[in-house]
Amino acid sequence: MEKNQNIRVVFVTTNHFENAKMIARNILSEQLAACCSIIPNVTSFFWWDDQLNEENEHILLIKTNEEKLNELENRIQQLHEYDVPEIIVIDVSNVSTSYLDWLNGILKL
Repeated sequence: MEKNQNIRVVFVTTNHFENAKMIARNILSEQLAACCSIIPNVTSFFWWDDQLNEENEHILLIKTNEEKLNELENRIQQLHEYDVPEIIVIDVSNVSTSYLDWLNGILKL
């Protein structure tokens, strides 16, 4: 494992599987991410318009780096169906050397 200061995992939820796939394909083809995984069919509870909501959603786990975050956020905002998409970034403290080399190669670092 290698200490890391650059890799990020971004969580994004969508209410349609097709929207999740479309976002993944676009950000990958634009090299804003190296990998996207979609976790289908999660149940989310959240407040919206002063009401407690329950929705079936899909989670995108997007693997990228610090340099791509602003452009990635802007692109997700453009492609997402929600008015306020959930975009949460997690810093990755350690990563396998081979995965880090692969991700940096995809993102042209």
